[in-house]
Amino acid sequence: MKVKKQGILLSYFLVEIVLLNLAFFMVSYVSSGTLLKSGYIVLLLLFNLGWLSIVFINGPQELYVRYKLKKRIKDLLLNYFLFLGITSPLIMIFGEDDYSRTMVLGTTLLFSAFSFLFFLLSSNYLSAIKRNNFSSKLLILGAEEKGRKVYEFTQKNKHLGYEVVGFLDDKVPSNGINVIGGIQELPQVLSNTAVDEIVIALPTYKEKEIKYAIETADFEGIRCNVIPDFVNSFGLNHHTYNLDEIPVIEMHHIPLDSSHNYFLKRLFDMIFAVFILVFLSPILLAIALWIKFDSKGPVFYKPVRKGLSGNKFTCYKFRTMYTELCEDPSSGSRSTTKNDPRITRVGSFLRKKDLDELPQFINVLFGQMSVVGPRPHRVNLNSELQNHVEKYMFRAYVRPGVTGWAQVNGWRGPTETEEQKQERIRHDLWYIENWSFWLDLKIIFLTAFGKKTRKNAF
Repeated sequence: MKVKKQGILLSYFLVEIVLLNLAFFMVSYVSSGTLLKSGYIVLLLLFNLGWLSIVFINGPQELYVRYKLKKRIKDLLLNYFLFLGITSPLIMIFGEDDYSRTMVLGTTLLFSAFSFLFFLLSSNYLSAIKRNNFSSKLLILGAEEKGRKVYEFTQKNKHLGYEVVGFLDDKVPSNGINVIGGIQELPQVLSNTAVDEIVIALPTYKEKEIKYAIETADFEGIRCNVIPDFVNSFGLNHHTYNLDEIPVIEMHHIPLDSSHNYFLKRLFDMIFAVFILVFLSPILLAIALWIKFDSKGPVFYKPVRKGLSGNKFTCYKFRTMYTELCEDPSSGSRSTTKNDPRITRVGSFLRKKDLDELPQFINVLFGQMSVVGPRPHRVNLNSELQNHVEKYMFRAYVRPGVTGWAQVNGWRGPTETEEQKQERIRHDLWYIENWSFWLDLKIIFLTAFGKKTRKNAF
């Protein structure tokens, strides 16, 4: 369903461009004493190009119109993060001088403050404008369950500007909905009532009525929307698209299938991995030396794990067991137990503090893992759970993580009982289906400070 919002979207975008350039000129004046030095022109163009890219990646249609205030504020914060991620590489490519760092951070912070304040001040005004001048009048065909749900949606989301002018149905349901006519009366209703869009919420077996309604809407030049029965057949998490003229239903559509979400997560993964590997490099070196002095053998343990789409990769970990007692990394058939005699003295400390996992940020940098995601299992455990737990391989839809939702909720370690298997996978699947950037940040925080994270760590 569409909302008549093009004027609002254009005005908001133009205001943002004005605020961005205003912030740039102010920071430029404070740092250099002039509004625009000759060397700043390319920088100004890059900033405008960066924000224009943000609009295409996470367009204003979603940000300004469809979301409630809380969700819109979150998207604004994500946009500022993306703005830094896009402009910084562009500046390095074009070889701007060191003053660009001050300009980038200063302009981004000031622009964020300007646009955030403007957004808050204009939110109530925007809602009033949409209700009064940009509302979309809907006529719903079908007064049973699907039609009722559409009506309830418009009532719960009045900020979207939908106004239901009535229902058409050949029989009057017992759910209290006011039906103003039958399906065959659609031409007369359209002649006497202002309607912007028609929503067809009829059962799919009423093929003739649906076809008649679409033809009538086309004849009158009115947009028509059909509510399909896909949910009953395929569940909530599906996505439709076309291959030329071939309609396709993608099963189990997840948030990270969105290009915007994928780009955001991957960008964060690379930045975070580089930060950890560089910032903690003295600690990593100290751990490596400690391992070498404590027992014979290599610094790293490199087991084979399954990742995205079930592809195998070499996972990097600090060695925590005696080499002569370790099994073949490619098989990994034996789980670690409490007070396991194979674990070295250094290894016991590293495992309890999760420091043995730090080299996995190399895998994150190579794109084999993510900072947050379902933990990669041993190959034999992967095969066991695949045959034992329903929908287990949904985990292969995303990259495995250094930490995950199951781990911060205490479901790590052994997978011996039915509860341990089911709960670990249930938490992993919930994360995949409900991913958000804020959820990743929450999991990272809980990994560092949560009480449940190191439960069953041995």
